[in-house]
Amino acid sequence: MDNEKTNLSIKKWAEDDRPREKLLQKGKLSLSDSELIAILIASGSKNESAVELAKRILSSTSNNLNQLGKLSVRQLCKFKGIGPAKAVSIVAALELGRRRRLEEATEQKKITSSLSVFEMMQPIIGELPHEEFWILYLNNSNKVIEKFQISKGGITGTLVDVRITLRKALELGAVSLILAHNHPSGALTASEADKQLTKKLKTAAESLDIKVLDHLIVTEKSYLSFADEGIL
Repeated sequence: MDNEKTNLSIKKWAEDDRPREKLLQKGKLSLSDSELIAILIASGSKNESAVELAKRILSSTSNNLNQLGKLSVRQLCKFKGIGPAKAVSIVAALELGRRRRLEEATEQKKITSSLSVFEMMQPIIGELPHEEFWILYLNNSNKVIEKFQISKGGITGTLVDVRITLRKALELGAVSLILAHNHPSGALTASEADKQLTKKLKTAAESLDIKVLDHLIVTEKSYLSFADEGIL
C-alpha cells in the first residue's frame, strides 16, 4: 500500500477526528496541541497530514509550546511542508498567546507576594535572550503605578542609572519600588554585582523615603526573590 493510501488526508478522516469539526462539536479543550496547530497550518502534504506535520514540529521542541514560540519564521520554514505563510500563522498565534498572558498578569496590579511579581514580569522578560532591568513603581496600597524598563543589555549584564530610577519615582509619586531583571542563562543566583546594585538603590531610595521592597531575578520557569532569601 503506497503512502497516499496510508496517510489519509484530514478530509477523509471520521468527522469526529477532524480538528476543525472536533473543535466545533466538542469545544477547544478537546483538541491536543498538535490538532490546534494543524488548524493553523490548514494542510499537510501528499504524504503527511497537517496533524502529523504539527506533531513533527512539536516533537522538535520536546512538545514545549514555550520553546515553539521562540522559533522564528525562518526556523519553522526548515520543516518540510511549512512555507512562509504557515510559519507566519504559527508565530502570530503563539505571540497572541504570549500577549494574552501578559495582559492577564497586568490586570493583577496589586503586589501581594514575590510570586505575583514573577507572574507579572515573566511574560515580559522571562524568555528574552538578553538581560533587561525593570522597575515596578508602587503606591501606598502596593498597587503598580507603572512598570519601567530602566536598561537593556547583552547576555551577561545591564547598567542601571540610580538617578533616573529615583527621579521617575518622584515624578510618579511612588512610595516603594520593586527591582526585577532576567538571567538569560537560567541561573537563579544573585551575583555580587546584583547585590551591590540593590544595596546602592536601596540606600539612595531611603534618603527620599522610598522603600525598595524586593529584587527579583527572573528566568523562563522560576525566580529568586532577594526579600524571600533574606539578602535584600
